[in-house]
Amino acid sequence: MTTTAPPTTPAEIVDEFLRLVMIPDPASASRYTAPDIRIRFTGNRPMTAPGDTSAFNAQRYAWVKKKIERTEPVAGGTEDETVVYSLGTLYGAWPDGTAFEGNRYVDRYVVRRGLIVQMDVWNDSAEWLLVRAGLATL
Repeated sequence: MTTTAPPTTPAEIVDEFLRLVMIPDPASASRYTAPDIRIRFTGNRPMTAPGDTSAFNAQRYAWVKKKIERTEPVAGGTEDETVVYSLGTLYGAWPDGTAFEGNRYVDRYVVRRGLIVQMDVWNDSAEWLLVRAGLATL
């Protein structure tokens, strides 16, 4: 039987959180968040739990996953608090089943004493939806 060591660094905590939230398993992902987490999701939407982001994504996409290209802790972070960026692209399907990929994302996390206390999420989904509707070009 193979066991995986629990994440210990801020970057590992963010990566494990994202792995769980993309299953989606927001209840397990919550193990890595503070009870009073502040989430600012795409479109400047305030949220208070990983389940909120999963519920929003369930309305926006048939399904969605992140292709993480890199996870970067900001230099100067301490054991007490570190800012971590996750960068990559989204892939999945729109509600009508049309596949997409290459939708850029940037997430910013504040990890304090081993828990995510703040999460800011940006991606190209709004722009891609406008392009699909013929209202914009990329």
